[in-house]
Amino acid sequence: MRGGLASYDERLAKEFIDEGFDTTIYTFSYQYPGFLFPGTTQYSSEPAPENIPIKVKINSINPFNWIAVGNELKKINPDIIVVRYWLPFMGPCLGTILRRVKKNHHTKVICIADNIFPHEKRPGDKIFTKYFLKPVDGFITMSQKVLSDLHQFAKNKSARFVPHPLYDNFGKIISKEEAKNKLGINIEDKIILFFGFIRKYKGLDILLEAMRILNNNVFLSPHRGLGGLKLLIAGEFYEDEKNYQDLLNDPAIKDSLILHTHFISDSEVKYYLCAADCVIQPYRSATQSGVTPLAYYFEKPMIVTNVGGLPSLVPDKKAGLIAEPNAESIAKKIIEYFELGEEFFLTQLREEKKKYSWKAMANAILNLK
Repeated sequence: MRGGLASYDERLAKEFIDEGFDTTIYTFSYQYPGFLFPGTTQYSSEPAPENIPIKVKINSINPFNWIAVGNELKKINPDIIVVRYWLPFMGPCLGTILRRVKKNHHTKVICIADNIFPHEKRPGDKIFTKYFLKPVDGFITMSQKVLSDLHQFAKNKSARFVPHPLYDNFGKIISKEEAKNKLGINIEDKIILFFGFIRKYKGLDILLEAMRILNNNVFLSPHRGLGGLKLLIAGEFYEDEKNYQDLLNDPAIKDSLILHTHFISDSEVKYYLCAADCVIQPYRSATQSGVTPLAYYFEKPMIVTNVGGLPSLVPDKKAGLIAEPNAESIAKKIIEYFELGEEFFLTQLREEKKKYSWKAMANAILNLK
């Protein structure tokens, strides 16, 4: 499978293997029906990770499959199952599998909960979530917001917050010049990067409005340090692209946009992050974000909005700047960022970066009571 969840799970599996655990990933043979997956494909074109056993087994919509996979795992009798929960749609499938496993009276089930309440609400969310949570023994959340949401459903179960580890599996840091040459970007341009799947809650439209505010005023003049500012949008649309067309084609900002609106493969990620002067997350709502640890790994300061868990992960004027989730505030923070300069943030960002290790995540899973 492709995407941030798959990359995370593979990296976590590698950590357990490196520590001597017999580790296997059980993944989906069928993950999303079309109405839940607006992208082009659910599968990666990259080579499978080396030395990580991956079994393609789980069908998210076939109850007979859930029982079969659950019985298979029950028979294997693992000491620990780590299960990801990010979408209530998966509640019946994963909840049924785990109920079968727990009949062995041995396996501990630890859930890494990306979300409890989904970004886009649908009928059945609460029922599916409650069904999933019952066979789980303990929880890891990667934001305090999700931990708080979890307590509404599972007050008496063990749970702790552990920050999202750094994505360190996308290659080494390279120079801006090399990255820009690879992407065909002018070496003199200043680049703010919007990275990842494009969905309404991520606020790309707000960011585009902020760019219009900047371009319609004199903020981009060289004496403000903003000459040659470009917004690089890197990621596939996960909603109707037509919702953005008027903004993307606005003559006031069109020449300030660099559009790479396709899926970014793992081998390309480093070029986008290393080409950027900063990473911007103009989200309307958020729990945590996989983009944040990616920016930390590549040592890129961030501009994030004051929603969900983002401010706690990006200390203001240390690892980046905090804006309110509106175009005017984001435009002002973009100006402030370039007036301060990238070097202003790097020392403290590198200090913050030390907090986010895979070993800490693995140990938290193993030691959760």
